[in-house]
Amino acid sequence: MRIPWGSRALPPEAGVTLEPGERALVHARTPEGGYVVATDRALRLPGESPLPWYRIDRAQWDEEGLHVVATDGGEWRVSLPEPGRLPEAVRERVTSSILVNRHVRLVERGGVRLVARRVPGREDALWELVFDPGLDASDPGLRAAAEQVLEDLRRNLGI
Repeated sequence: MRIPWGSRALPPEAGVTLEPGERALVHARTPEGGYVVATDRALRLPGESPLPWYRIDRAQWDEEGLHVVATDGGEWRVSLPEPGRLPEAVRERVTSSILVNRHVRLVERGGVRLVARRVPGREDALWELVFDPGLDASDPGLRAAAEQVLEDLRRNLGI
């Protein structure tokens, strides 16, 4: 489902320079005067490089603001007392980047989450293997089992 965000222009004091063709969807101001901006391509956090939607593993909201966890383990917390429509925009954008999200048990203690994400400008999906806590992702046996499950899933789904 695509949400119509409208065309709320960024105020000049936001200090955000968008890439050519990039559109701001919605923004919210931090108590420090910075801006969090959701664009059609990325989440822009104050003082950080743009974080493409396909690199966001989780975005959680609470009474204090936004907590973002990237697929590479990076984390950011931003105070946003009045987030406006930013939570809906972030949810929609991250969700739309995910093509497949499947958990498969590999051993008694757990398994692996297989995630395929849509990456702008790429024809093929970006696949990630996320092992459950307590499993050693570098274990050759687990890695081989996960790779086999991934290959089977890609063949079955045609992705």
